[in-house]
Amino acid sequence: MRRSQVLAVAVALTFLSACGSPAESKADSEKKVATLASVEAAPSASASATAQRPRERLDTTPEEFEAMLGPYNKCMKEHGYSPKGEPNGGTGARPATDKEKESSDEANRICEPQFYPLPPWEKDPANPESRDFARDVVKCLKKKGIKYVEVSDDGISIALGGEQNDPTSISRGLDLAPECERTVAAARKK
Repeated sequence: MRRSQVLAVAVALTFLSACGSPAESKADSEKKVATLASVEAAPSASASATAQRPRERLDTTPEEFEAMLGPYNKCMKEHGYSPKGEPNGGTGARPATDKEKESSDEANRICEPQFYPLPPWEKDPANPESRDFARDVVKCLKKKGIKYVEVSDDGISIALGGEQNDPTSISRGLDLAPECERTVAAARKK
């Protein structure tokens, strides 16, 4: 009985010591270290090949946004749709068929979560301060004379024009909103 217990302990110690044995190849240990240090390490060729979803900034120009859409448009095309949403680069002179709409939706379900640009952080629903940002932008627009402006029902978008769809509030609000967004964002960083 005692002999089997000693044998069991010896076997257990052998297995336990094998877990930390230096029998690992140098390449295996370097992989483990690289994986642990990869957060701080400079991106390797394989890391840069896996692109992250781009994020808009408040000052993103239409040209910059179009460039950000490049990977998304490429993905859509690879899944049967051109960047303009026309099936396989067609002329688009007719409404899309149900089959084309379904195909477009499927391509978008694949491509959007990987490649479509994220909104500016200030307007991102994932940002816990996005509602405060929207409220501050509305205050700024009101100070600039926009009569009909409020935070939308979603809590992070701006609604212009009110129930009357006041054209002055809409056009001036659209013109002044980028300035107010930048002003509010700069004030929040202080």
